[in-house]
Parts: sequence; structure tokens; C-alpha cells
Amino acid sequence: MSGILASMIDGLLVGSVYGLAAMGLSLIWGVMNVINLTHGAMIALGMFGMYLLFGLVTTNAYLLLLPVIAAGLVLGIVVYWMAVHWVIGRSELMSLLSTFAVNMMVIGIGTTLFSTSPYNVNFSLPGITIGAYTFTGNHIAAAVSAVVIALALQLFLYRTRPGKAIRAVADNREAAELMGISSTAVLTIAFGIGIALATASGALVSTMFPFTILSGGAYELKSFVVTVLAGLGKPAGALLAGVLLGLLEGALTPFIAVSWIPLIEFGLFVVVLVALPHGIFGRATA
Repeated sequence: MSGILASMIDGLLVGSVYGLAAMGLSLIWGVMNVINLTHGAMIALGMFGMYLLFGLVTTNAYLLLLPVIAAGLVLGIVVYWMAVHWVIGRSELMSLLSTFAVNMMVIGIGTTLFSTSPYNVNFSLPGITIGAYTFTGNHIAAAVSAVVIALALQLFLYRTRPGKAIRAVADNREAAELMGISSTAVLTIAFGIGIALATASGALVSTMFPFTILSGGAYELKSFVVTVLAGLGKPAGALLAGVLLGLLEGALTPFIAVSWIPLIEFGLFVVVLVALPHGIFGRATA
């Protein structure tokens, strides 16, 4: 039982990073009805952003989250104007194809620059030992960082004027425009924040596990599972759903082969889609 509990605690720590990744996907969907298929590529760019920055500035890796987030915000704005702005309001298939094209471009360029060899950020923090089990400092720091970023997003959305504008546009774009809110500016900012969250999660993952330019795809799939569990357009619920998914992984790991876990997660994905189409936290609200 102690081994199962330790595995679940570690799953909880990793699950908070899953939740942070899904928050970006959920925010973009909730505000602009766009399923962002660049998500995995942006997570991978966050991994390599942390790797390159840590190579240039050998310091506490978690202090480098701020420049990674800033770069992700700028990148998100560029991607929005390059591939998303022109398909807003059109068929959802248009946004899927447009963002998928950007995803393939990023993966292609990344493969040329970095190949598909594994990399890692050579940084570690002292862990915490409880009985016979040691929880790595990097997992703990990544979980704390994810929660802090999630809380900062909530404060931004509910306590600042731009955040309230984002919520207004998500609730009713036409009414928000009648009140003088520039929906174009809001959509640009929201997409930029969504990408910044994806790169932040990638940066955190890079401090815990080895990665390649293709690693973002696995976390993108987990982000979709978490987003559906939470309910589309509910970024706050995504963090909690990510933690639940991490707990599930932690509880299953001692009993079954790791290769079976994605099958169970996607089985859960289908069950929730059928039984709870608005997610375990209900319909999105502004």
C-alpha cells in the first residue's frame, strides 16, 4: 500500500503539469472555438527552449520559465496572425488544417535542427524522502510551478481588465464588440496566452524527463483527454482534471505495464465523451 501511495503522489505531481498543458488548449477552445493542433509542437518548443536557455545560462532551471513563457506568448501571437486569424468564424475543419500545417512545419524544422535524438536538461534539485521513498525535487518544483502559473492565469482572467475582456468575448463575442471590446485584440492575446501555457508545460516536462522534438505529441494527446474530462473551455477545471489523470496513472503503474496506460486513458476519454459531454465539471461559463 505504501508503494501505491508513493506512486499516486508522484502521479499527482506529474498530473499538475498535464493540467497546465491542457489549460492552454482549453483556453483557446473556450475563447475562439479553435482546436489547436499546434499544441504538441509548442510543448516541444518549450522543452527545447528550456534546454537551450539552460545551456546558455547555467542557473536554477525554474528561473528560466519566465523567458520561456514570454517567448511562447510572442510565438503564439505570430502563429495566430499567420494561421488562425484568417479562419476564425469558418468551418472548424479550416482551423484544424491550418494549425496542423503549422504543427508539421515546426516538427519538420525541429527535426532538421535537433534530429529525433533524446535530450535532457541536466539540472536536479534535492528530493524529499518519506520512509523508503524519495520524491524528486524536480517533480515537486514542476508541480508547484504549474500551480503558481495556473493561479496567475486565474487572477489575470478574473481580476484584470484584459482578462475580463477575454471572458466577455468567450461568452458572447458580438455583445462584447458592441460594448467597445476589440475582439481581434482579445483573440490575439488569448491565443498567445494559450501557447505560452503550452511552452511553459513543455519547459517543466523537460526538467523531469528526457525528450525529443516529437515528445510534444504524447502530451498533446494527454491534453485532449484532460480537456474533455474538465469540459471544453474550462481552463481552471483542466488543472484539476490533469491532477486526476496523474493520480490515475500513479494508481495503475504498480499493477499494469506502462504501455497499457494510454489505452485506459483513451477508454476513459470515450466514456466521458458519451456519458458526460460537458466534462466532469459541467458546461463552461464565463
